[in-house]
Amino acid sequence: MNQYTVVFTRTAERQIEHLSPRERAHIARRIDSLAEVPRPRGSKKLKGSESLYRIRWGDFRILYEVRNKILVVVVIRIEKRGEAYRKVKESGYAKE
Repeated sequence: MNQYTVVFTRTAERQIEHLSPRERAHIARRIDSLAEVPRPRGSKKLKGSESLYRIRWGDFRILYEVRNKILVVVVIRIEKRGEAYRKVKESGYAKE
């Protein structure tokens, strides 16, 4: 099976930098695992989009896009539950 490359948007990079070391370590492990299995058990496809998914760790949501043709996972946002979904919708990333 081919391995995906995981990349971060600038927003996601900034968000992960502001987490505590403990949170950052746990979330980094979850994100790293997306290279092997981009749609792990427990991931949810976001409504209104063909390629946006989310995984969770505690109160945090990791929103990402899977680009199958080029084997890339793009991490879009890493935020607490309420903020993550609203901001993705506002950004227009979730195409309807």
